[in-house]
Amino acid sequence: MYLAESRGSASAKVERRRWRRVPANVVALGVVSLVTDISSEMVTAILPLYLVIGLGLNPLQFGLLDGLYAGATAVLRLVGGHVADRWRRLKAVAGLGYGLSAVSKLGLLAAGTSVAAIGGVLAVDRAGKGIRTAPRDALISLSSEPKELGRSFGVHRAMDTVGALLGPIVAAGVLWASLGDFDAVFVTSFCIAGCGVLLLVMLVKDHPRVGPPGAVPLRGMLKLLKIKDFRRCCGWAAALGLVTITDSFVYLALQRRWDVDTALFPLLPIGTAATFLLLAVPLGRLADRIGRWKLFLAGHASLVLALVLLCGPVKSPWFAVAALGLHGAFYAATDGVLPAAAGPLLPVHLRASGLALLQTGQALARMVSAVLVGLAWTLWDLRPALLLTTAALLVVTIAAAVVRPLEEAR
Repeated sequence: MYLAESRGSASAKVERRRWRRVPANVVALGVVSLVTDISSEMVTAILPLYLVIGLGLNPLQFGLLDGLYAGATAVLRLVGGHVADRWRRLKAVAGLGYGLSAVSKLGLLAAGTSVAAIGGVLAVDRAGKGIRTAPRDALISLSSEPKELGRSFGVHRAMDTVGALLGPIVAAGVLWASLGDFDAVFVTSFCIAGCGVLLLVMLVKDHPRVGPPGAVPLRGMLKLLKIKDFRRCCGWAAALGLVTITDSFVYLALQRRWDVDTALFPLLPIGTAATFLLLAVPLGRLADRIGRWKLFLAGHASLVLALVLLCGPVKSPWFAVAALGLHGAFYAATDGVLPAAAGPLLPVHLRASGLALLQTGQALARMVSAVLVGLAWTLWDLRPALLLTTAALLVVTIAAAVVRPLEEAR
């Protein structure tokens, strides 16, 4: 009994020490992402409902807008990463991105029912995300020990997901309190996003290893593709992104298949976010032990299973719950694991540029994917579109597993 208690106490102490090893800068970035994600997920949760049911867009039109939302401004990821590395100001460039996304929430008020204006506002919002993502991930990578990258990204993504979990709840509450006024959601989202920018200014520090300003030519970013493992990582990430269905289509498919009430639609992302929150840190630690690329591919296998449940013959409500859980597991196994796998392959002074290059290829591929899924849905209806996407994703995932491009990052 005494030995068991002693071992249990020692295990608890070890676990507490592991958590204390998470750098303060990573936790600070997690707090910023948590607050910002409450704001962004408030809009994301109601956007499909607002566009498809409120404005009457067909699946192809929605696919075009969703593709724009996912990746039309992805090239700005390259700009953000390059500028951050060139001027050695990771925090400032990330702050600019967070600020743009905050301002875009007010733009939705001015856009009204104009699809073109809404598309422009979404482009600004995604521009902000594109600019901030690579510098933020570079800060996480540079603030962490190489052996602990999976854990650090897992902790950050878990905190980020708390915001994703709360965002739809806040959106649903604001809609209820305002009697269905979407503008009230946009205003509340802007206020919360502004708080996120302030927290970034107060809590986050640039990493000292970033150093003084210096010339980093744009062609230096492209030369990173000469690194064999990094080039393969970019290629497979883009290939998988091309056959990955976007979140909005997952929720629209679930709403249509199970006749989910429109008042409950903003709550669907909670299922994804809750699973993501539970699994982000454990899977990050697992990735550090068994190989980050293996876990990245396992995440895509989880998405394949989710799509099978969405388009399968059985219509049990438990399958809807399971599909959302698998969708969350997909993100927990991929969202932070991919930059954790690619980061050590890159030189320190080009870390933000390299991650921007990786994320741009993935985002552009997902933009094309959203348009293709919307087109397939318009031409052949929901189930054939999902079946085609599932088959393509399965084939590419198996191919990536067979080739095994990242020997060092496993």
